[in-house]
Amino acid sequence: MLVVSELRAGAIFEEDGVLWQVLSYEHIKMGRGSATIKVKVKNLRTGTITEKGFVNGTKVKDVSVVKKPLQYLYMDDDSAYFMDNESFDQLAVPLRLVSNPLFLKDGESYSISFLGTEALSVELPPKVELTIAETAPGIKGNSASNVYKEAVMENGFKTRVPLFINIGDKIRIDTRTGDYTERA
Repeated sequence: MLVVSELRAGAIFEEDGVLWQVLSYEHIKMGRGSATIKVKVKNLRTGTITEKGFVNGTKVKDVSVVKKPLQYLYMDDDSAYFMDNESFDQLAVPLRLVSNPLFLKDGESYSISFLGTEALSVELPPKVELTIAETAPGIKGNSASNVYKEAVMENGFKTRVPLFINIGDKIRIDTRTGDYTERA
């Protein structure tokens, strides 16, 4: 059992037969009453996000999850396929477990969380490097203001980039928000 005051971002616990992953944690203490713990959690099987509140001292069932690096191979309509580099076994992971499947790159290794033999989530790196496939021509202009234009990446992902970015440039994108961060 795990006391809710020990929950932190990334922790996984079970409540009423449902597996939850903590996205954010907040400890609230008001006046004389006992503290409350508010957590934003994601259901690992359905992907839904909700907020839960607990009284300080409440216990939840701790779940031991194993993370294993697997190499990404390819994707079809409903699954992404990964390979274990030690046993060369292939594993199909439902696309709903990947926050944004467009950020998966062929041949790259990704950390996948398992409960027994069931895959729970695919962890993407915080930033990914992509090449610009389509965008308007680069313009030298007022660099003091934040003026952006539409761009399409090599994988079909669309984002907004600064005016000086051209076709063929490599940029880094934040995988959590999908925003441009810097030129690579």
